[in-house]
Amino acid sequence: MSLVFLMLEVETREQVQAFDAVARYVGMPGNTFIGFVIFAFVGTVIWPLLFVAIEPSMPFDDPPSNGMILGSVLWIAFFVLGRGDISGPLLAVFAGFTLLAHLAYGFLLGAFYNRFGDSVGSTPNRAQEPDVDGNP
Repeated sequence: MSLVFLMLEVETREQVQAFDAVARYVGMPGNTFIGFVIFAFVGTVIWPLLFVAIEPSMPFDDPPSNGMILGSVLWIAFFVLGRGDISGPLLAVFAGFTLLAHLAYGFLLGAFYNRFGDSVGSTPNRAQEPDVDGNP
């Protein structure tokens, strides 16, 4: 997702300043590095832990779809809080890029959860013993 935001910064000639928006939100305006660190920490630790906690109660049986729902909710919050004073055509570009980034993030979060989530805490793979009818 950071790469999409960096592309957005290039395309908008650094008018969006997504990491600066995060820094402003936590009370450290002008500190782009701290904004990036917080953004990366929340995206790699906090949101995945939240997803693991709420995924079983989400509406779909498909974790990538549930991840996209979480990504959409995160996008709404980011769009409202992180757009600053962007307006006009730039706002449409911002909305498109950030929505794409959040949906991709949610999809990948759900896909990784689906692939690796069942292996955590489970017993090692072993051959299934046949049932009464001799079927494995």
